[in-house]
Amino acid sequence: MEKTRRRDLVRDYKEIRSRPGVYSLTCEATGETWVGSSRAIGTQVNNIMFSLRHGSHRNRALQHAWTTHGEAGVVYAIVEALDDEEMTGIGRETWLKERLRHWMQILQAKPAIA
Repeated sequence: MEKTRRRDLVRDYKEIRSRPGVYSLTCEATGETWVGSSRAIGTQVNNIMFSLRHGSHRNRALQHAWTTHGEAGVVYAIVEALDDEEMTGIGRETWLKERLRHWMQILQAKPAIA
């Protein structure tokens, strides 16, 4: 890869803004749903899938559903993302906690991180 192309790709990657948000994981076979929050919702899926594929996810029930029903049986979705770039760090954390509780209640879900 050319140096200039590589430098451009690195610059573009660094400029990607991480958005906080709430995600869900649903086992289609059982209907169980787990909800979690992240400061970087766009990249959270990589962390989750990595730990599930390697059998090391902290939530044993979620890991069991993954192991039993396979990757195709567990669906990841971004439920809500925050677009307010002006919000402070404390405001984002408060928003994440509030929205996580909201979506757990609405979806009758369990926490993704147990």
